[in-house]
Amino acid sequence: MQGRFRIGAVDRSREQNMPKMKTHSGAKKRFTVTGSGKVRRLKAYKSHILTKKTSKRKRNLRRPTIVETNGEVKRIKRLILA
Repeated sequence: MQGRFRIGAVDRSREQNMPKMKTHSGAKKRFTVTGSGKVRRLKAYKSHILTKKTSKRKRNLRRPTIVETNGEVKRIKRLILA
């Protein structure tokens, strides 16, 4: 039995800790938080049926935008920064 247990060692196997929150994988793929704390997202309507959309419209859809609604920002940050 020598070497199996250390004197003064703490057994952590029975310690009850709260489980860690997991990051929402769907939100992780869709949103990023900027350095100033704003939430950035990509625009929709860019995947198909592009022939009827003008070049200017498609070009503007390429650029990311900021989520404006405070409630949405709070909800998304809770999902990402869990």
